Amino acid sequence: MDDDALMAGARRLWETLAGVPVSFARSGGPVVVTAPASALAPPSWVGTVLLGDAALVTAPTDAVAREVRRALAGVPARSLTEPSVVSGVLAVAGVLGPATLAYLSADDFLPYEPPGVTVEHLPAHHTGLPRLLASVSEEDAGECGLDETSPAFVVRDGDAVVAAAGHSDWPGGTAHLCVLTAPHARGRGLARAVASAATAHALAEGRLPQWRARLEASRRVARAIGFRELGSQLSVRPGSAASS
Repeated sequence: MDDDALMAGARRLWETLAGVPVSFARSGGPVVVTAPASALAPPSWVGTVLLGDAALVTAPTDAVAREVRRALAGVPARSLTEPSVVSGVLAVAGVLGPATLAYLSADDFLPYEPPGVTVEHLPAHHTGLPRLLASVSEEDAGECGLDETSPAFVVRDGDAVVAAAGHSDWPGGTAHLCVLTAPHARGRGLARAVASAATAHALAEGRLPQWRARLEASRRVARAIGFRELGSQLSVRPGSAASS
């Protein structure tokens, strides 16, 4: 799959998630729409997904959409998901992100099977997964999404699962990768090993793997197995001026 096809698949996904008929602008820049049920951001927030030089921006009301459209008119495309830039032109009461969005084609996949590491295949909701989730911070547990995934690919230390990866089903045949490693087991390449196994499973099902990451450590794992960073995502809660 070439860069154009990978980008087209990613854009189709987020056009669907916007919840209203909308397309990325061929000429680049932001397209701002009113979409109360948008999946680009939490309810009542403004969501921005930048892919390449074009962005979709969803707003909860027409009034907020008008204010966002006005505020972003002079913002360069590359800055549309930069919190400092957006908060400089728009009243913002809360921020989620930014997160990098990366995608993978079968041709680019770099499998990783390190010697001495056994990756097991467990059914979804296996009892070992809640224990792993309980071992990390609430933020890490919520970010990884392992409680909503496919069968998991895990590494154990004794009976305990110390690294796990899976993928959740998103629209358009997209497989959203979810990866988590216990704090004491990080830095040993286990995230890369389980992520590789989960990615291979997604590709075997004919899905488009997606990796969303805020932290550089997570981004490094994705790049190591062939994911290409195509864009980013930012959600902001409008402040009183933008909400009025």
